Amino acid sequence: MALDLAFETVGSGPALVLLHGLFGSRSNWRRVARELAATHTVVSVDLRNHGASPWSGAMDYPAMADDVKQLIERLELERPAVLGHSMGGKTAMALALTSPELVDRLIVVDIAPVSYADTLTPFADAMRRVDLTVATGRADVQRLLGQFVPDPSVAPFLMQNLMVSGDHFDWRLNLLGISAAMSGLCAFPKELLDLRCECPTTVIAGKHSNYVVHHDGSEFLPMFPQVNVDVVENAGHWVHADQPIAFTNCIRAALSLPDTPPGGNLAGGGSPPVLWSMPKMEC
Repeated sequence: MALDLAFETVGSGPALVLLHGLFGSRSNWRRVARELAATHTVVSVDLRNHGASPWSGAMDYPAMADDVKQLIERLELERPAVLGHSMGGKTAMALALTSPELVDRLIVVDIAPVSYADTLTPFADAMRRVDLTVATGRADVQRLLGQFVPDPSVAPFLMQNLMVSGDHFDWRLNLLGISAAMSGLCAFPKELLDLRCECPTTVIAGKHSNYVVHHDGSEFLPMFPQVNVDVVENAGHWVHADQPIAFTNCIRAALSLPDTPPGGNLAGGGSPPVLWSMPKMEC
């Protein structure tokens, strides 16, 4: 059953839906939303088990795509562009494959429709190991979390999920649900691999990230025949944080691609893949 997702909206113009990655929330994308608000109505979403959205024991990409589909229909958005980072990128791809008539164009940030090794369960375990009931302040929580998360850049990111609950701290995440679903989140649904979405698809990859291995777009074919990969120099997996100006320029270029009519699902066959040729720019 689809959940009523929490969201916030800024700007005016054609709709753009933003989907965060694992352990993220819509608040991570406020700077990007503000940058694009002059030309678009930007809808920043909390996916299920994250932020202010409802929790559920079910957490797979078809279910999360259905959540976003319901939100698009509830807000009466007319074929929005959909951008997703990491887990949000896989959710966006699942939405475009199962409901292509709803998506005008797709922007996938540093993720591919493939399976990855599980490197993220330790982060969920680390948050669960911190005894928030005895923490005296945010600095204390970050210190405790740092004992279990050796990468100094990761703990501050996870700390964005910390909230005050009554007289103690708590995590704004369904950590048990996320941990239970992790194997599926690291993969991509096999039942979607034979589907096809003809909408313009831009992949924004960090040069120093290993999530998008082939920069020729081959990992996305034949599901997304209108695919182009832009590689952002001096950026890792969190492209939007590492190179915000170049990242926003890539989004603007993707949003300026020619429109296509509403597409359909095609199981195999169809025309041969066509790669979009993006305007020359620094990305």
